[in-house]
Amino acid sequence: MKSQPPEPGRAADAATADPGTLAAPPPLRALAEPVRGRLAVAVALQALAALAGVVPFIAVSRLAERLTDGSPADGDALWPWVTVACVAGLLALACGTAAGALAHLADNDLQLALRRRLARHIGRLPLGRLTDRGTGEVKQAVQEDVGALHTLFAHTLLDVVAVLTAPVLALAYLFTVDWRLALISVVPLLLGVFLFSRAMAGAAGQMAEFGAALGRISAAAVEFASGIAVFKSFGRGGKAHERFVRATEGFADFFSGWVRSTLVSSTAAILVVSPAVVLLLLSLLGAVLVTQDVMTGAELVPFLLLGPAVTAPMGVVGPRIQQIRAGQAAAVRIVQLLDAPTLPEPTEPALPEGHHIALRGVSFSYDGDTEVLSGVDLDLAPGTVTALVGPSGSGKSTLASLLPRFHDVTAGTVTLGGADLRDIPATELYRRVGFVLQDVRLLRASVADNIRLGRPDATTAEVERCARAARLHDRIMELPDGYATELGTAVTLSGGEAQRLSIARALLADAPVLVLDEATAYADPHSEALIQDALSALAAGRTLLVIAHRLATVRSADRIVVLEDGRVTEQGRHEDLLTAGGRYAALWEAQRGQGPDENGGAPRQRSAAVGSGRAADDIREGSTR
Repeated sequence: MKSQPPEPGRAADAATADPGTLAAPPPLRALAEPVRGRLAVAVALQALAALAGVVPFIAVSRLAERLTDGSPADGDALWPWVTVACVAGLLALACGTAAGALAHLADNDLQLALRRRLARHIGRLPLGRLTDRGTGEVKQAVQEDVGALHTLFAHTLLDVVAVLTAPVLALAYLFTVDWRLALISVVPLLLGVFLFSRAMAGAAGQMAEFGAALGRISAAAVEFASGIAVFKSFGRGGKAHERFVRATEGFADFFSGWVRSTLVSSTAAILVVSPAVVLLLLSLLGAVLVTQDVMTGAELVPFLLLGPAVTAPMGVVGPRIQQIRAGQAAAVRIVQLLDAPTLPEPTEPALPEGHHIALRGVSFSYDGDTEVLSGVDLDLAPGTVTALVGPSGSGKSTLASLLPRFHDVTAGTVTLGGADLRDIPATELYRRVGFVLQDVRLLRASVADNIRLGRPDATTAEVERCARAARLHDRIMELPDGYATELGTAVTLSGGEAQRLSIARALLADAPVLVLDEATAYADPHSEALIQDALSALAAGRTLLVIAHRLATVRSADRIVVLEDGRVTEQGRHEDLLTAGGRYAALWEAQRGQGPDENGGAPRQRSAAVGSGRAADDIREGSTR
């Protein structure tokens, strides 16, 4: 029941929840619907267990009364109460165990169903949504949020039932013994509720600030860890931690102020409902009533046994409210992810005839308001290389993401072989359109399985052939178990090696249309040379759309398309665009000025994907196309 903030990982959840409600919100009810019947039975069993758990105390008080009323001890009068106490205790144990087991079984089925449902839904989401937001949202929902629901349904729900049910029976029985002392036993509960409400006044705003302060610390910590090398290289190592220190000091000041403002009321609330204080109060007042012959000593016994149980809910209300808030927030996030629109599957599937790509009147916006692309018309002929260039934010990556259908166009059409991408089944589309991106994701699996992701039924010989063509075979053979080495444990690949593995995947998948991001943007010179060889093999005979950041890598492309503010402003071959003296020529001159070679030209680099190269010969034999 403490008014202090919840643990840091749940601060944001607590800040968004209504502190005054314990009722299940609609998302929570919707998610629990498949197991609601079993949860209801578990709640009933837990309530019965809580009530049965009070009966032994009542039986003991009745035994005390019989033993102290001056009548001779009669086994026939005592044994029934002993039997009632034993049976009730066993019933409480059995019902409590059954309730816990049933709730856990129901929760286990719910977790399995939710994770399966999430997996199916996530698999149908646009890839662009997942790449835009990263894996954090998915991990949060599948692991942490489902775990929060486990805590709520398997534990908190039964705990709340127990702490609310047992005091009701205890108080009802105490009123049958002596209504005056029963009223007195309610006073600590009422006083605790009053003090607790005082301590929680303004808690929603404080918790929001608590979460924001933790966010500032997190951001400063990331900045500190990632930027310390830069500071040190300029001799300013002592400055690297300043923002982090300021954030932590600000949090400490805020937290201390919050604790000080609630310290008196929260401490008082804890004290007045603590069993020791309640027992002391009832003992003192009960002794007075006994000495005044208002009640007997035997009648005082049930108050000493059951009185502290009346205030028990206040002792655990704080943590339970926090767990309910966390479960509510988790349910909201899960439902939001499940409600995220999926890519619509075609009602009348169409198969492309050929691999010609045409964009007609294509417009696109992420939020339905600001257009990122507008009125784009473009053709990608089979077997040609088209390069997208332009300033940062011009829409290159967005346009390229439309081909593998990471997103659907807002207006216009994108066709492959005469068929609208939206009418091509996803499995057919990804057989024909592949992609190699800068940010490579590797599975926690063997090297062979990571490569085989492009075609799960590929043979070992085919995997090895593609690895050789991607200039990765020699590095794989240096690993402890070669192609069977599991990645993501003790073995990791460098950025250039991971990029070559993704190229091997694409080679194995053998899609005739490829979307290629600048694969050498962050590679060292040695890795870049190997990657360029691999890309030459990958480009052989395929239709390529290349996102180019360095113009020298695509000057031999069949067509260079210049994007500005989401519109095509120029297109043509390298020499023609230089002659035109437009935006491309200006970008070319700007890059020449950044790093000319010894002949005054652009920086020396082999084309990223515009020639067949000698490596193409490595995979022609046994090609699956």
